[in-house]
Amino acid sequence: MRPVTTSACSVRATRSLPLLAALLTGPFFIAPALAQAPAAAPAAKVVKADIINNEGKTIGSATATGTERVTIVRVALAAGALPHGWHGIHFHQVANCSDTAKFMDSKGHVNHHDKAHGLLNPNGPDQGDLPNIYANADGSMNAEVSSTTGLTDKDGLGQPGGFALVIHASPDDFITQPIGGAGARIACAAFKP
Repeated sequence: MRPVTTSACSVRATRSLPLLAALLTGPFFIAPALAQAPAAAPAAKVVKADIINNEGKTIGSATATGTERVTIVRVALAAGALPHGWHGIHFHQVANCSDTAKFMDSKGHVNHHDKAHGLLNPNGPDQGDLPNIYANADGSMNAEVSSTTGLTDKDGLGQPGGFALVIHASPDDFITQPIGGAGARIACAAFKP
């Protein structure tokens, strides 16, 4: 019979196993678990508003949810609310939809940084720019759009007087000044703080 021999490598490996086990279960491995957890994200703010048409009738609702860095708007419109097809939609400066004939009391787009209009404009977009929304054949709509304009940011939508969401008669081409050829203001929601 041949005597059993062990190499120096196998002896070192055998002696290293207890050390490896201690490292995996010891304080060196536990330390990352004791590290401070990242700060919790701030709670999102939620504000709601009725959407009215040019006759002053409520045609649906809008819900804005967001933080100081983002706003997500969910729009729900009843059948007959809008003409079928694409429509421009923008954040406007003032939470006022009382001028139902044209909704001009909502003023212009939110634009604290004097940017050009248009999501595709190299000198834009302004803070009021949003993607288009689509009305179904029966005029109803369920849509959700997002923006990096913060809902609670004082340099965004968090102004003391609130803001408006305005829906236009035509789609926004995302580049033409001042509103992308979106046409008349046909619906409005006033978001007040």
